[in-house]
Amino acid sequence: MIVYLDVIWALNLLFDSLLLYLTAIFLKRRIRLWRLLAGGFIGSLIILLSFTPLNVYSSHPISKLICSVVMVLIAFGYKRLTFFLKALMTLYVSTFLIGGALMGAHYFIQYDPMLTTKVLMSSVKGFGDPISWLFVLLGFPVAWHFARKNVESMEMTKIQFEQIVCVRLNIEGESMTFKGLVDSGNQLYDPLSKLPVMFVSIKNQLEAIPESIRKLAEDPEPLIMGSQEFPNEWQNRLRIVPCRVVGKENQLIVAVKPDFILIEQNGAQYLCEKGLVSFTLQQLSADDAFQCIVHPKMLTGPKQQGGSAKVS
Repeated sequence: MIVYLDVIWALNLLFDSLLLYLTAIFLKRRIRLWRLLAGGFIGSLIILLSFTPLNVYSSHPISKLICSVVMVLIAFGYKRLTFFLKALMTLYVSTFLIGGALMGAHYFIQYDPMLTTKVLMSSVKGFGDPISWLFVLLGFPVAWHFARKNVESMEMTKIQFEQIVCVRLNIEGESMTFKGLVDSGNQLYDPLSKLPVMFVSIKNQLEAIPESIRKLAEDPEPLIMGSQEFPNEWQNRLRIVPCRVVGKENQLIVAVKPDFILIEQNGAQYLCEKGLVSFTLQQLSADDAFQCIVHPKMLTGPKQQGGSAKVS
């Protein structure tokens, strides 16, 4: 029998890469092509090792688990344990779904009289292999729980993704773009002007942020206490807003009034000319799914159609 190892390896590289891409689709995560192919390449190495003396080790379940872990780390990176485990579990769910679909389709269109005879004889003589039955009895509840939890997790990701909007801020000629989460729990207003307040994290964009905003986010305390003054062009933009957070009854934050806020959601754009923005260095999303928390009232501004403000 002739084995075309290069063809088998190429097919596995393609399928492993597609499984990683399907995982990224389920989790609504962006993924670079080179990371996708690099992760698929790691997965395809098991096929190459199967034709070497290392086959004894590469075919072991622990080796396959380690290979899956490396694939996920290369494709998605590591930000926190739950971020990593969600990607790993979703990769396995994707693999089982695709594998089950291919196997079901294969046996649906194939008819093997010998296989049918063997199944019938097994049914007549007894219940089949008791180890297989034990595996099914023990594995089915685990698989059901595993699939249900991951589907619920994917649904929560989908719900959150539908609330993600593109936010563009314009301040003193500077334009900044962020991904924002519309949060109905954010009901913070400036008590004097009644303007809604949006929270924006600039932790991962410090180099692209103007120096005045960066200083404001790093240490707002001197400005609140009056020991530091900002440039004159910023004086009319700054607001001191009291707010309540968990664990603290009263707290003061510094907010800035931008020239305008443009929010894009589902192809429509909303222009908010009356709103405040509070900049912070604190990361608002553990997996960096969004960088700002949008006040729902900001989506009640004039609705516009047309251009798109894309987030990198």
